[in-house]
Amino acid sequence: MGPFADFKWHALFSDLPLFFRGLGYTFMISVLALALALVLGIIFGLLSETQFKPARVISRIYVEFFQNTPLLIQVFFLYNGLPLMGIMMSVTSIGIIGVGLYTGAYITEVVRAGIGSVSRGQLEAGLSQGFTYTQVMLNIILPQAIRVMLPPLTNQAVNLIKNTSVVAIISGADIMFTANSWSSNNLYYGPAFVAAGLLYFILCFPLAKLATRLENKMTSEQEGGVHV
Repeated sequence: MGPFADFKWHALFSDLPLFFRGLGYTFMISVLALALALVLGIIFGLLSETQFKPARVISRIYVEFFQNTPLLIQVFFLYNGLPLMGIMMSVTSIGIIGVGLYTGAYITEVVRAGIGSVSRGQLEAGLSQGFTYTQVMLNIILPQAIRVMLPPLTNQAVNLIKNTSVVAIISGADIMFTANSWSSNNLYYGPAFVAAGLLYFILCFPLAKLATRLENKMTSEQEGGVHV
């Protein structure tokens, strides 16, 4: 009787709706966390390129802190530390905020690199015409930088989905928690974690393929530009 015996798979298939609920929860957490990460990434990415030094320092502190501390510790702080300060949040909110803050630091760097790919002269020209820094960035620079930013942004979305598995540590009803709790009841760990891996694959593989296509498209356009 091995870890992948037939009767264990039969038990898994009979409880598949439970796993699909975990898939739905993971998808919901991922979408909301990604939305938060994009907002933070754009804000701090813009701050990182401004001439106002305190804003650049704030952006750098945010990026360095969240990139150089483990996501697990950050989530544990939100879950265990905030209640000590009188701040109570649901597990779902903690998952969204924790993963969003963490991924936002990486998206900040993507946005900063995208802005850097656009000629500095366009920023200066826009400012000379009376536009504010924010107006120039939102209307001139970012629309051009988005082509450079899309492939790494898609990769960050894939990483974010996988990182939502930390929510299982604080009893979030995601894929990983579902697999762990289900298998803890019956000791059918093999089928449970194979199923969990396949569900993450279903979410991540299309995005990974999209990132590859975008990167190949950019490379082809750049090579085409060189030959012209």
